[in-house]
Amino acid sequence: MSDKDSSIMNIGSGNKYPCNALSNFAPHPFEIDEIQCNSMEGLLQGLKFKNPEMQKEVCLLVGIAAKRKGAKKNWKQKGILWWKGEPIDRFGDDYQEFLDVAFEALSENSEFQKALLASGDAVLQHNIGKRKQKDTVLTIREFCGRLTLIREKLKNDRKMH
Repeated sequence: MSDKDSSIMNIGSGNKYPCNALSNFAPHPFEIDEIQCNSMEGLLQGLKFKNPEMQKEVCLLVGIAAKRKGAKKNWKQKGILWWKGEPIDRFGDDYQEFLDVAFEALSENSEFQKALLASGDAVLQHNIGKRKQKDTVLTIREFCGRLTLIREKLKNDRKMH
């Protein structure tokens, strides 16, 4: 195992490749439930919008534009997010399942796959992320844990072929 493989990688849009390409801000288009998303950040911020048409627009945003669009939405008090006009409890199992489906959809993007595989066996971190569910739509654990699982799956798929 090389130093690169056993290192720690801090995911962030301002960091070097592949860390920047693994950021939710990265422009990796994917589709979930027939809704087009141009970045994971677009989807995550879109969850703050009850109106399905507005949500679709937010899902198309990338990076800081997406972050800013959802920044002032007050979802934290009740812990309710939205998908296609239906409420989702931020703290419930349905939300975790939704995140699984969303990241699975993202993992179909070949550029995202390439960046994730380029991270080798590094421990993935997100130093600017939040740890508590009540503070964010995606905690560090929810984010890095899913990326690590997807990376293992991609590696195993490659071994099979």
